Amino acid sequence: MRRRELLAGATAAAALGIAGCSRAQPPQPAARPAMLVHRDPQCGCCLAWAEQAAAAGYAVTVADTPAIAEVKQRLGVPADLAACHTAQVEGLVIEGHVPFAEIARLRAARPTGVIGLAVPGMPRGSPGMEMPDGTQDPFTVHAFAADGRRAAFAQG
Repeated sequence: MRRRELLAGATAAAALGIAGCSRAQPPQPAARPAMLVHRDPQCGCCLAWAEQAAAAGYAVTVADTPAIAEVKQRLGVPADLAACHTAQVEGLVIEGHVPFAEIARLRAARPTGVIGLAVPGMPRGSPGMEMPDGTQDPFTVHAFAADGRRAAFAQG
């Protein structure tokens, strides 16, 4: 009788495996890309942009950085493309109120030589700069390289 029980148990285990009841782990969700946002501690719109970055799927850390100009210089942000905050994600620099769809497009495309994107200034209606009345200023998302080259990447 013992042999029959062993054989029945083995058959049942095999049947469960075939039916998909194995001990395989369920697929894990993709890791959220880490994003470090450097901001002047006095600027509130930077926090609004960082909150939107988190909602867009980034694991955001905000660093209050009184010497923000030094961070921009160290990361290679051209002075004429400067804005209020500077973010880093996957080795790329994101300057200002760049839309998240454009960040995703840059991360996917990785054009040769491009180190980042910038939206200079603080245009109304850009992410983090939404106006209660819906007012929007046109803006350009610039791609920039370490050697100073830049090109229009998108229009906002």
